[in-house]
Amino acid sequence: MLAEQTSAQTARKTHLDIYDTHARSTFAASLGVSEDRLRRAVHLVGSRISTLTSYFQK
Repeated sequence: MLAEQTSAQTARKTHLDIYDTHARSTFAASLGVSEDRLRRAVHLVGSRISTLTSYFQK
């Protein structure tokens, strides 16, 4: 049940909380990148999830 709630909350988020360790590691893993690379991308393009996803699809 908790996993479903977390998944639903994550699905509604538009921005990544880069300071949330769990959110950061989960999102990095889903993109197939390291957390360090994800942090650098947030610094470059911002924390909007759709923008980050597009950035890594290049």
